[in-house]
Amino acid sequence: MYDGEAVALEQEERHLKPALRRGWRRRCPHCGAGPMLKGYLTVRDTCPVCSEDFTHARADDGPAYLTVLIVGHLMAPAMIWAFTTFRPDPLVLASVFSVGCVALSLYLLPRLKGMVVAFQWARRMHGFA
Repeated sequence: MYDGEAVALEQEERHLKPALRRGWRRRCPHCGAGPMLKGYLTVRDTCPVCSEDFTHARADDGPAYLTVLIVGHLMAPAMIWAFTTFRPDPLVLASVFSVGCVALSLYLLPRLKGMVVAFQWARRMHGFA
């Protein structure tokens, strides 16, 4: 392979929307087949299917911040609506919405982490060139 082919391969376009969809499904943003995460939140070093290198992924606190933002914006209005409409006992309201917040957070966190890593991959950030 000559230098022109190597540069062309490095500069191939990475589409953002398919990468984000694959990240939401916690799949490799490159091939969409291999799992990106091992366990609950640990990013694999490489994709087991296409060998894409994930050692450059730096999600840090982004997924946690996005999770809190989304859960807060969904559950706070729902809690106000439930309280004004049904007037439940405060302990019942707190119990139901605590379980709902924890469940929604546990559901969203790995998916948002996959999306953050996929965004970094699609935009060639942090060494994903």
